[in-house]
Amino acid sequence: MRNATGVISVALLVASMPLLAKDYSFTGKATGPDGNLLYQEQHTINGTCQNGSFRPQQHRVDYLNPGESEPFAWKDLDYNTSVIRPRVHFVQPGFDETLTIRYPQPGTLIVKWDTPSEGSRRFEVDYPDGTVVDSGFDNLVRKHWQSVLAGESIKFRFLAPTRGEHYGFVLEKAKSDKVKADHVLQIRPTGMMVGFLVDPIVLGYNNRGALTDYYGLTNIRKNQDNNYTAHIRYTIDTYPDCELTP
Repeated sequence: MRNATGVISVALLVASMPLLAKDYSFTGKATGPDGNLLYQEQHTINGTCQNGSFRPQQHRVDYLNPGESEPFAWKDLDYNTSVIRPRVHFVQPGFDETLTIRYPQPGTLIVKWDTPSEGSRRFEVDYPDGTVVDSGFDNLVRKHWQSVLAGESIKFRFLAPTRGEHYGFVLEKAKSDKVKADHVLQIRPTGMMVGFLVDPIVLGYNNRGALTDYYGLTNIRKNQDNNYTAHIRYTIDTYPDCELTP
């Protein structure tokens, strides 16, 4: 006679295991203040469905000039350890620039930056829980989706990798004539000095929790000294098999 308890236990275990999800992919078009197309982004994120929600694992971004099929820059992100603090490997060959972010131990990250004009730099940075790195901001939004839409402000630390430091920021609902979306949010610095130097990043999301707009400073170089500030509008190519938001 079969052990009914054992069968039930195995069934529950299988049901609770994460399942591979269809890739979440989207395309971004970055335009400048004059409305001209600067470059395009192609994003592919694979992950799993856990408790009905999508958990990203690997994220690839290819950056392409208008009309070209070969990327002029690319970025790989790994969210396996943390969805808000991915491992990062970013390469922009046209400016001889490479940026990597790794986590040798809990509470410490290492930034290695081969700069366009100043050679190689290395930063070892201690960080508190809740610190966000690179595209981890997108997962931070979805992690706090219901709270932010209800009007709550989420405070966090955000890494400025080329400075080797993290700064105080807040995620909150916003109104903006720059972005039209189902939900408009912003990420703004809380410190007076950083607030003087850095404009808020305005974000647009649709009702499914997908990023549709990004307005602010990008990681793509305009020249040797400055990065583009752009409005990136995203088109969703494929959704995962489960919900983006909890």
